[in-house]
Amino acid sequence: MDFDLQWLLIGLPVAFALGWIGSRLDLRQWKRTDREAPRAYFKGLNLLLNEQPDKAIDAFIEAVQADPDTSELHFALGNLFRRRGEFERAVRVHQHLLQRADLPTADRQRAQHALAHDYTKAGLFDRAEEAFRALQGTPFDTEARLALLALHERSRDWRAAADMAAALEKTGAGSFATRIAHYQCELAQEADDRQDAAAAGQALARALEVAPHAARPLLMHAQRLSRQGSTQAALEAWAELRLRSPESFARVAHEFASWAQSQGQDCAAEQALATLYERMPGIDLLRALAVLEGTTAGASPRLLDLLRTQPSLSAALELLDTPRATWPETARQSVRDAVSRAARPLQRYRCAACGFEAQRHFWQCPGCLGWDTFPPQRVEEQ
Repeated sequence: MDFDLQWLLIGLPVAFALGWIGSRLDLRQWKRTDREAPRAYFKGLNLLLNEQPDKAIDAFIEAVQADPDTSELHFALGNLFRRRGEFERAVRVHQHLLQRADLPTADRQRAQHALAHDYTKAGLFDRAEEAFRALQGTPFDTEARLALLALHERSRDWRAAADMAAALEKTGAGSFATRIAHYQCELAQEADDRQDAAAAGQALARALEVAPHAARPLLMHAQRLSRQGSTQAALEAWAELRLRSPESFARVAHEFASWAQSQGQDCAAEQALATLYERMPGIDLLRALAVLEGTTAGASPRLLDLLRTQPSLSAALELLDTPRATWPETARQSVRDAVSRAARPLQRYRCAACGFEAQRHFWQCPGCLGWDTFPPQRVEEQ
C-alpha cells in the first residue's frame, strides 16, 4: 500500500493547530476559575473581618462552588458554621471532605478533628466520642484524648475518665494525679450512696495512693473513719488533713468539733483547734471552738480580735447576735438585717478560673468543670 506523504504534510500542521487551540481554551477556563475563586474567598474574608458573618458565609459558599476541590475553603466554611452555632451545616461540610477519595491524609485527619468538635458543640457526645477515638495514633492524638477526658467528666463516667487520665500520663502529657484522685473520690461517693462499703474503701484507698497529699481524699478518709467509730484512727486522719491542708480543714472544723465532742475528745480537739486558730484565725475555726467551749462565737473573747484583724461581715453578724441590753430591739434587728443583706452576696465561693459563684463549696466547678478551682475561703475572706 502506497503512503502519500502529501497527507502527512497537511495533517501535522492541522493537528498542531487543533492542540494549540484546545490548550488555549483550557488555560483560559482555568484562569477564569482561578480568578473567581480567590475573589470570592477574599470577599468572604473581608466580610468576616468586618463582623458580617452572614454575608461572609454566602461568599465562602460561592467560593466553594467555584472551586469545590479546595479543602481550605471547606475548612473555613465549616469552622464558620460551627462558630455561628449552625452545627448541622458544619457537620455536612466536614463529612463531605471525609468522603473525598483524593483528600490527603493530613487534611483527612484535620477534617475528622473538626467533625469531632462539631459533634461536641452540637451535644452529640456519643458521636463525638467515636470521632475522637478515630484520631488516636494521629498528630491529633493528645488533643483527642484530652477531649475524650472532658467528655467522660461531662457524662460523669469516672472510671473511664480515670483510665483516660492514666493513659495521658503515660504519653507524657503531664501529671493527672490530682484529677485521678478526684475521680476515685467520686467513685467512692457513688459506692457509699449505694451502700457498697468495700468498693468505696477501695476507691478511696486508690485516691490516697495516687495523690497522698491532696485535700479531698484526706478529708473523705477522716470522715469515713469518723463514721466507722475508729476514734484513734479518725483523730490521726483529721490531724493529717490539718497538717497537709489547714484551709480545707478549717472549712469543716465545725464537723470535726461536733464529732470530737460526741467521742469525748473535747480537750484534744480544742487544743488542736486553738493552735491552728493562732496561726490562721477565721470565723469557721472560731465557731468550731465555740462548740467545744459550750458557748457561741459571738460570746467568745476572740471575736473582737478577729473583727480587728479580719473585719468580715460574718464575724460582724456573730457580734450582732450577742445580746446588748442597751440596744433597742428594733434597732438591733434593723442593723442585723442590713448586715445580713450586705453579707449574702459575699458569703459565696467563687471559681478562680471562670468566676462561677455558689453558696456551697464544689470540688469541680459546675461552670468550667475545673478541679480545685474553688478556694476554701468565701469571697469575703479572700
